[in-house]
Amino acid sequence: MSKVAFKGSTLLNPVPAVLITSKKEKSVNVFTAAWVGTACTKPPIITVSIRPERLSYDFIKSTGEFAVNLPTVKLVKTVDFCGVKSGRDIDKIKKCNLTLEDSNFIDVPLIKECPISLECKVKQIIPLGSHELFIAEVLQVNVEKSLIHSDGKIHFEEAELICYSHGEYFSVGNTPLGKFGYSVKKVKVKIK
Repeated sequence: MSKVAFKGSTLLNPVPAVLITSKKEKSVNVFTAAWVGTACTKPPIITVSIRPERLSYDFIKSTGEFAVNLPTVKLVKTVDFCGVKSGRDIDKIKKCNLTLEDSNFIDVPLIKECPISLECKVKQIIPLGSHELFIAEVLQVNVEKSLIHSDGKIHFEEAELICYSHGEYFSVGNTPLGKFGYSVKKVKVKIK
């Protein structure tokens, strides 16, 4: 395989495309983020990088709370709209006909149309340059009942989630390429 060298950049792709809700006083805003990641399992910690120019930056920094809502393929136009329009100029929730529902542990609503929502409490903010890194504990995860089968497994592949890769949105496929640990799993031999 022959590779071409580029200067250092944020070329880590694909990444999840999410809708982040935040609230300050009675105002609720939503914006699109693709720079979201898992940082720790115990306690459950995620990170999100936000530009200080964003309205939601002010909301989240003031309250220390936000919700990460995982959108579906049906919401891809909404995801794009909420990433290019500012809440200072337009009520994106109203314009996109999003339905808000109460969360349980934070004072920020969730987006009903998103099958999975994470309720987050900011633990630390680290200035990095163009963005600041918000490190947050996930207090609760809310999952659409239809995605949970009788065995208790969450079937993310049925959620029709989306990701973002270098300026474009893609659906996350529903056919797994493998299962964690499959490369070292011993094959059971049936004895006749």
